[in-house]
Amino acid sequence: MQSRTVEVWVGLFVALGLAALAFLSVRASNLAEYRDGDAYTLVARFDNIGTLRVRAPVTVAGVRVGRVAAIDFDNERFKAVVKMAITARYDNLPQDTVAAIRTAGLIGEQFVGLDPGGAPDPLKDGDEIEITQSALVIEQLIGQFLYGQAGKSDKDGGK
Repeated sequence: MQSRTVEVWVGLFVALGLAALAFLSVRASNLAEYRDGDAYTLVARFDNIGTLRVRAPVTVAGVRVGRVAAIDFDNERFKAVVKMAITARYDNLPQDTVAAIRTAGLIGEQFVGLDPGGAPDPLKDGDEIEITQSALVIEQLIGQFLYGQAGKSDKDGGK
């Protein structure tokens, strides 16, 4: 009789462990749907989006206000087009809002950070954010540093 009780508890423990693993895998892979009610779309064009992905968070002052809904390429301007679904309750972002692609931590996930400006008129559904800042590419920074150091040593006579 007591072994039956132990078996039930072990089964419950295993079931809870599997549920926790499933929950963590969905959260870590960012597969959970963004369900904060109605949303409107904003568009931003970037020279380089780095490793930004669809469903990446869109934040204002560190608070998630939306998600990246789609990423496309503009063949005429040769820029990446990022469409963002912003939760409807954040519908007062000024028209001079700046969109920047940022990285969480040193090598973390990339997201879009919005910095609101001071314009009196808010952005509306389908509007485009004009001022954007592309992702920083570490390889380019290292290359610029190395070329800068090489140029500096050339001026010093190779010392």
